[in-house]
Amino acid sequence: MKLYSGPLSLFSRKVEIALHEKGLPFERIQVAFSQTRGYSPKHPDVLAANPKGQVPVLIDGDLTLYDSTLILEYLEDAYPDPALYPKAAKERARCRLLDLFADEVMLVPLRALMHRTEPKPDDPQRWTEKEAKAREAEAVLSRHYADLDRRLGTQDFFCGAFSAADLSVFMTVFWTRRLGGPSLKEHGSLASWYARLGERPSFARIIAEIRAADRDLSAPVEDAYRD
Repeated sequence: MKLYSGPLSLFSRKVEIALHEKGLPFERIQVAFSQTRGYSPKHPDVLAANPKGQVPVLIDGDLTLYDSTLILEYLEDAYPDPALYPKAAKERARCRLLDLFADEVMLVPLRALMHRTEPKPDDPQRWTEKEAKAREAEAVLSRHYADLDRRLGTQDFFCGAFSAADLSVFMTVFWTRRLGGPSLKEHGSLASWYARLGERPSFARIIAEIRAADRDLSAPVEDAYRD
């Protein structure tokens, strides 16, 4: 099994954690990335496999897949133990909704923070304008935190047992904190859940790799990982 991944690709890292959680050996092919050029020039194997030219791309034998959610669902079908989705149809659907919420709903305001790891523009006004949009986005992300905190309640995990929903939500919350987004301290259940997941070996390994990649590739972000 091969995975084309990026050092600072949220969705690639999500797949890596899933592979580690399932105990599946794989060869990781890290594609070139910089904050000024992104993933350009794009890896030719990724361009051949994915019409969007984006990582992650998973190759398992004669099957080539892209899109992190599709890859996780394939891994569950092909390698069901240990499970990353509930067995019951309705619970599995609820789990998938949380995955979608993290990847598509929370990602929208999160994008407004992504300039913070890039070199500052020569024109200070451009930075000021981007930061104004980021502050608006942070308010939206705080409301998402509150919603997630209510959904979690007293549960250890969002779908009863650990699942892909926890993985996806964690990665989006982690990315928010990495980019100096809102604190978790006002959301006790969510903060405790986040701390527990961060201690799982698969999560801790990838977190350490991302933070190391940031030290090499990213501009320092004020208030990153703040409590």
